[in-house]
Amino acid sequence: HGLPAVEAAARELGGGGTILDAVVAGVEVPELDPDVTSVGRGGWPNEAGVVQLDASVMDGTTRRVGAVGALEKVATAAAVARRVMEETRHAFLVGAGALEFARAQGFEETELLTERAKVAWERWKAEREAEEGGGDTIGLLGLDASGRMAGACTTSGLAWKMPGRVGDSPIVGAGLYVDDRAGGATATGVGEEVIRVCGSFLAVERMRSGDDPQSAVEAALARIVENAGRTVQVGMLALDRTGRIGAASLQSGFRYAVHRAGRAAMFDAKVL
Repeated sequence: HGLPAVEAAARELGGGGTILDAVVAGVEVPELDPDVTSVGRGGWPNEAGVVQLDASVMDGTTRRVGAVGALEKVATAAAVARRVMEETRHAFLVGAGALEFARAQGFEETELLTERAKVAWERWKAEREAEEGGGDTIGLLGLDASGRMAGACTTSGLAWKMPGRVGDSPIVGAGLYVDDRAGGATATGVGEEVIRVCGSFLAVERMRSGDDPQSAVEAALARIVENAGRTVQVGMLALDRTGRIGAASLQSGFRYAVHRAGRAAMFDAKVL
């Protein structure tokens, strides 16, 4: 789902939107796609069969942030996170409070649990093949021609997670961090391990200290390996203020999309 996301972001930017407009518009595509099982409508539910969404946004110029956790009934979690940043004095709303805020802001409520996700959940509940389910995230980093940066990160989290579980995606500094003066980074995979090392903040600080983006994400992932070994999957992306890109993961299967100079393409991240 990376290609349609970056293409939508590019259209928004090309149509006069800001870089923050662009990244939020980009992630909204998979959030609204019921066939994408890792975000928004269609995302895998928690162990109680309820879809709870996490998301964050960050403006790299102002360093302002907004986030929501365990949000139910509203598919476009990143857009709600942006409203938290722009319309409140807070940075992070969760659970019932996040939903009440989204309602007050006029967001449409919808049933997030699709038939496909319900069937998968019922199968897991009956068979209990594994204590933990898989999960994925979409993180989108943007850089415009004037050097302004922004990022958005959104997910339905680990499949069959405990109700109320929040991963790294809405935690600024873990799943997402952006600063025009250095660069931006975002993560996917087992969020608990990213939280333990403040993964995205670590990668950005490495770029601030002179690392290129590839070296920065590899350093952050190496810190995760120190804690958890290579038994978990974590992938990271980084973009520096000059447009250089870094991407790496601990296990195979992590792919990412890039849009630049009017063209979009998919790439395989380096496996460490």
